[in-house]
Parts: sequence; C-alpha cells; structure tokens
Amino acid sequence: MAGPNHLNASPLISRVFAIALLAAFASAPSESVAQAKPRQSIANGERNSARGVPYASSEAAMAFADGVAQRRGLDPERVRRIIGQAQMLPVVARLMQPAPATSPKNWRVYRSRFIDPIRIGAGVRFWTENRAVLERAEKEYGVPAEMIVGIIGVETIYGRQLGNFRVIDALATLSFDFPASHPRAAERTKYFQGELEQFIVLQESAGTDPLAPLGSYAGAVGMPQFMPTSWAKWAVDFDGDGRIDLTRSTPDVIGSVANYFKSYGWNTGMPTHYPVSFDMAKLQKDVLLAPDILPTFSVASFTANGAVLEGKALEHKGPLALVELLNGDAEPQYIAGTENFYVITRYNWSSYYAMAVIELGREVKEALNNRP
Repeated sequence: MAGPNHLNASPLISRVFAIALLAAFASAPSESVAQAKPRQSIANGERNSARGVPYASSEAAMAFADGVAQRRGLDPERVRRIIGQAQMLPVVARLMQPAPATSPKNWRVYRSRFIDPIRIGAGVRFWTENRAVLERAEKEYGVPAEMIVGIIGVETIYGRQLGNFRVIDALATLSFDFPASHPRAAERTKYFQGELEQFIVLQESAGTDPLAPLGSYAGAVGMPQFMPTSWAKWAVDFDGDGRIDLTRSTPDVIGSVANYFKSYGWNTGMPTHYPVSFDMAKLQKDVLLAPDILPTFSVASFTANGAVLEGKALEHKGPLALVELLNGDAEPQYIAGTENFYVITRYNWSSYYAMAVIELGREVKEALNNRP
C-alpha cells in the first residue's frame, strides 16, 4: 500500500488497511515524478491550498531543508521554498496512530477486503492486456506473473486507487509532526525524514514539480505504491523510454515490482508456503512461533517440534517458518512459510498482506485460465 510500505507491520494491520481503503485511496490519478508539472510552478504556489499550515514558519523544517541542501548539493533557498510550501495535515498524523490493542486480527475479514470479484476481474484484464510484459519480467527476474499481479492488485486495484494526498504534505507531516504518542515515534520520524529527502532529490533530478505528485497518506506513489527510497533503489525503466514512470507506464510498474522481489532474494521455482498440521503429542508451538515469520527451521527441526508436513514439503531444502493467521474468536489458520513468503513480507511487513497477495494472484490466474 504505501510501499513498498515498511510501515504496516502486523500491529497496524486492521487500522492501516481499513482506513487506507476508505480514505487514502479515494483518489484522482496521481502525477508521477517523470510527468509532473515544470519546476517553475513552485514559485507561484499553483498546487498550494489552504488544507493545512505551511512549514515555512517552522524552524525545525527550515533547518532540515538547509541540511538537505548541504548534503545533496542543492540550492538552499529552493529547498526551503519546497519544504516551506508543504503543509501539516492533521489527518495524516491521525492515520499513523497504532490500532487499538482491542482490535482483533482476523484473516478471513482481511482477506475479504482484497479477494473479491472487482479485484479478480480487474486482475484478469490487467494480465490479458500486459501478458507479454509480464512474461518478459518473469523471464528476466524469475518472479511469477501471478505474484506481480497480486501485488499491484492489492496495492491499488491496478491503478484505480493511487492516493489523493500531496506527497510533499504527507512526508513533511510525518517528518516534523509524527504522533509523539506512538511507541516508535523517534524511529518513524527519522525514517520519514529520509523519505522526504529522497523525494526532493528525485524531483530535482527529474526537473519536476515536487508540489505536484499525489499518493498515499504515507507518501507512497504509483501503481506499486513505492516509497521514494524504494523508487530510487528498485524502480526500473522497463519500457526503455529513458525515464521511470510508476503511474502511467505499466511496463515500468511490472519491471519494478519484479526487480524489488529479486533484490530481496526471490527463489525462482520455490513455493511461497505449504500446508501444515500438528502432532499434538510433540507440538512445541511456542518454539515454532518464536522467530515470527522469519524462516528458521529445517524440515527436520520443524517436524521435530510437532509440525506435520506432507508430500513435496518434506523435500523442501530451505528454512521454514510457522505462520499464524488469527481469525478473531475462531480458530487460527497456519501455514509453513518459505523464504519466498518472507520476500513478499519485505514489501509490507505483514503475513496477512503476503497471503492476500498470494491468494489474489492465484485467483486471478485461475479466472484467466478458466475463461471460455
């Protein structure tokens, strides 16, 4: 969603996605870094509005601007104008508050938000229209088309919901007014300041207007919802036109998602997970769950602690993790996650998110193959 969005770890799941779907993505199409308006529009404040308090009078924001200019070799006055026209948006700060501790996680409810006829139908159309590009990405990066399709569908319904917050406003708000009550406020503030700095650098390098791009409440942009540092590290020019556009160039989107997965160690041909059950006489569930979703156990140690695998899972060569998916008051579901499952969670730090991506991609593939 805001990502690759490394904000939405498991404790934030229900609030982040429920609010994001209702608020952050009720949007008009955003402008990409490559195609935003010319940089001179910054002077007349064309995109500036009265939605929030500008940061021009904030000493902390102006000191940060001076630091960015010095570190990056940019014009200090220009960077001050850019950040000075960013606005503090209280709604963005509110959206970053952790979910109430009483909010139960529920995989079935979570799944229903993303695996539905609208997304499946849109996914079939997306795959049909971009089959050749998906096949090229799969061949070049080794990432299955269904994983790429699953990511883009979960993030933005294939470009339908790109976000309606000005990126500069969202990133500035979270850089200078991140909720102090948040248990990770200092860490998150530092993270967003890095994203704000990278966003300005990207815009200046492209000669585009930093006041123009729209995105999520966390500052993610485009069909794959890349944060600025993710754009800088992993976005690729997959259509060969000499620029990267993650909003309007579907090939760039597909290639960038595939490159992201490959960079995090995607193993071509490896399943994402296996079914698992338990031998209650040997089960050491606390031991199996201790590493969370990090693959840690060999097949031998996994089964020695009471996990039961069958078929090809018993021949798996890499480490496994026991992944628990809570269902509110109902019984949890469990899978044996592989290293590829973990790679998906690098896009968004949530096992629920990873399962939604996997199942949406699978459902779209089945619908595509079953068409008359």
